[in-house]
Amino acid sequence: MGAMSVRPDTDAAAQQAAGEAPHRAGFACFVGRPNAGKSTLTNALVGQKVAITSNRPQTTRHTVRGIVHRDDAQLILVDTPGLHKPRTLLGERLNDVVRTTWAEVDVIGFCLPADQKLGPGDKYIVKELAGIKKTPKIAIITKTDLVDSKQLAEQLIVVSRLGEELGFEWAEIIPVSAVKDTQVDLLGDLIAPLLPVSPPLYPEGDLTDEPEMVMVAELIREAALEGVRDELPHSIAVVVEEMLPREGRPADKPLLDIHANVYIERPSQKGIIIGPKGKRLKDVGTKSRKHIEALLGTPVFLDLHVKVAKDWQRDPKQLRKLGF
Repeated sequence: MGAMSVRPDTDAAAQQAAGEAPHRAGFACFVGRPNAGKSTLTNALVGQKVAITSNRPQTTRHTVRGIVHRDDAQLILVDTPGLHKPRTLLGERLNDVVRTTWAEVDVIGFCLPADQKLGPGDKYIVKELAGIKKTPKIAIITKTDLVDSKQLAEQLIVVSRLGEELGFEWAEIIPVSAVKDTQVDLLGDLIAPLLPVSPPLYPEGDLTDEPEMVMVAELIREAALEGVRDELPHSIAVVVEEMLPREGRPADKPLLDIHANVYIERPSQKGIIIGPKGKRLKDVGTKSRKHIEALLGTPVFLDLHVKVAKDWQRDPKQLRKLGF
């Protein structure tokens, strides 16, 4: 080397001189097949409901970022849709989103449920991960509350071997239960040192950088998915048309008017969403309103309408309109 000197980041240098570890900040994403517990884990780490969780696979569509604020690090969690073999144009777009995200994050956490056998879907994902050379990868065995210690040990061995077979080493392998809050903090401790040295990237108090309208739409969509028969999970899209403070309210009694449309693909699905005498749609409104008020911290009047957008999953123009 010649006489070039690289001036270290002064904050980091000062921290190191004072014997403190430098602050780190960066992006991590959880990957795994649909329903591997990625969104639940995001919520457990952040400690507040940000990513949409539902007991049906394939419900996450947006890159919801949960932000974990720690003294030593800021961890921004990017929640990608599950990677799967695409069958529709929407499926292909989702897979592109996944790969782009993987290439841009600092750490990747591969989630494998403790109670499920390693399947071709998992191998497909890990093989793709093996191709991303520079990014450290953590294997996370989720849902450990559903198995005994023998089953858990077997799953840990399986995932460790899978890395070896594909020619890479996991940076860490960790079992967690988001539901029982087992080792969730430890997972944060393992991810933090793998992030780049950096000041916080988001102000304290920010839990997600998703625009509020998108998060509100996700909460409505989550409530609409509950208890709906299996043919509907992909056929629901929600668009918040407007969110406006109600005029003429006293300052200490604000009310936010939210107008949203629930889109489905076929007229026959309308009855399923609305329910007998409109009961289901009413329940969806009540349930999502509670979550929206908690998120925004203000009372809400929610106006919901169900509309048919014919075969929207296969139509590029409609996909754009619905935000994909």
